[in-house]
Amino acid sequence: MFKKILIANRGEIALRVIRTCREMGIKSVAVYSTADADSLHVRFADEAVCIGPPASKDSYLKIPNIIAAAEITNADAIHPGYGFLSENAKFSKICAEHGIKFIGASPEMIERMGDKASAKATMKEAGVPTVPGSDGLVQSLEHAKKIAAEIGYPVMLKATAGGGRGMRDVWKEEDLEKALDSAMQEAGAAFGNDAMYMEKLIVDPRHIEIQIVGDQYGKACHISERDCSIQRRHQKLTEETPSPFMTEDLRKRMGEAAVKAAEYIKYEGAGTVEFLVDKDRNFYFMEMNTRIQVEHPITEQVIDYDLIREQILVAAGVPISGKNYTPKLHAIECRINAEDPYNDFRPSPGKITTLHAPGGHGVRLDTHVYSGYVIPPNYDSMIAKLITTAQTREEAIAKMRRALDEFVVEGVKTTIPFHLQLMDDPDYLAGNYTTKFMEDFKMKPQVGE
Repeated sequence: MFKKILIANRGEIALRVIRTCREMGIKSVAVYSTADADSLHVRFADEAVCIGPPASKDSYLKIPNIIAAAEITNADAIHPGYGFLSENAKFSKICAEHGIKFIGASPEMIERMGDKASAKATMKEAGVPTVPGSDGLVQSLEHAKKIAAEIGYPVMLKATAGGGRGMRDVWKEEDLEKALDSAMQEAGAAFGNDAMYMEKLIVDPRHIEIQIVGDQYGKACHISERDCSIQRRHQKLTEETPSPFMTEDLRKRMGEAAVKAAEYIKYEGAGTVEFLVDKDRNFYFMEMNTRIQVEHPITEQVIDYDLIREQILVAAGVPISGKNYTPKLHAIECRINAEDPYNDFRPSPGKITTLHAPGGHGVRLDTHVYSGYVIPPNYDSMIAKLITTAQTREEAIAKMRRALDEFVVEGVKTTIPFHLQLMDDPDYLAGNYTTKFMEDFKMKPQVGE
């Protein structure tokens, strides 16, 4: 087993990994930028190393600085968390070259599944259902027109290098040129890679992901699903498990497909196989995330399973049991962001003057903030994840409503009001939502307006 793990991340996920390390008797090393000097992950780690100024490119994305921090502290493994370098093949490779175990996928795996076009081709080889689309990348406008004519409108343009950016829905040919140009410009700015591919647009789908774990011996298992359909600009806002859209037959088929995908590529570590599911419960491979997910706590809650611990054990060479899991409870996660939902979710960095955390049975709060903490403007705006767990979906919603009411954050704007309204939305309560849900959602006026 590892003696010391460096966490190449910040905030709540760094704190989450530190806690599991301590329970396992493993020393932890935090890294931090100067903007994060007062963050809780720095305080709770056994050691902490400053790796640069606030800008991510000069700190959390600066591979030489992180490797140097690992070497001077004699860390024998690095946990990348999510975001930043968690799906960076170069970083995984450099860790191996320095004799440091990267707790995650191999460089080859990250490259194979990180590029969406090659990931899709790999899944087709594995026999996993995929969305009809281009074989490889779009080469030109004329090529795009030809593909769209073959698969039929509407289509979706997607950046091959990443998620959430460089995506455009196209409903007719006359809109294709403008959509392709803008998607390429956005992808180039976001990822330094403007390559695109095209898929048939699945209208009003659910976004359902299957959590998988694979070991070093080619064995994989699935740990059921999470419904991540409530999104804004392709960024998830809340997740739940089990999905209200799920049936036993669909879970069996999607679980088998996810395990087939993982074992076909001999995947090592925790990851998710993401699917789009249409109204008739046909499902199609969308992408694979070769890391731990933001929303992993809801899976942990419904099956009593520490996914961070499992990541560490697998990286240390421990074989998995191979057992697949079915949720016995219901869990919901609300991402609490420092954003103003009444002002187009504009970021709201600043000092938290008052913080009162909710508690009680079935309430979990993963956060790195506290009263007096200054939220820097340099990073993602998520400051907490509020998770409720209960016997039924109705009870989990009621518990979430109560916990949100208790949650007090003053000094900055947060998305708590949005989540409170969501918990009373008739379509959400009925489980009738798709990835298009937020297009029609309107915040109710604040009291006194």
